[in-house]
Amino acid sequence: METIGPNRVVIAFGSNLGEREQNIAKAIALLGKNCGAVAQVSSYYENPAVGFESEQLFLNGCLLLLTNLMPKELLFALKAIEQQIGRVKTREGYEDRLIDLDIIFYENQVINDTTLQIPHPKYHERDFVLKPLAELQLGFSL
Repeated sequence: METIGPNRVVIAFGSNLGEREQNIAKAIALLGKNCGAVAQVSSYYENPAVGFESEQLFLNGCLLLLTNLMPKELLFALKAIEQQIGRVKTREGYEDRLIDLDIIFYENQVINDTTLQIPHPKYHERDFVLKPLAELQLGFSL
């Protein structure tokens, strides 16, 4: 794999199925093992589902990852971690999930293609991203 970093990346995480805190802890550990160094982790926030109906509340937060992975390599690694924890997509669109990992920022890069959009196109509309994001010391301007 090609390296260019370490780069500062903001990852948003969420879980609304199973042992939510354990799911998040596993994801954070796997990010540290497979993707780089987890430099900071925000507090967790409990939130209702956004974009679909669910009786299960989400536990959400953000973290700062220092990584040498290129953006698409990181995206594939995040999807692999989701699968390893047990996430299964049963339909298109939003649904309940054991874990969700999204790249919000990758340094100051802007990427807009069919598989990856950075910054995440809806982060500024979502309190469950904005609140934990405000806790992180990013080292770059938004």
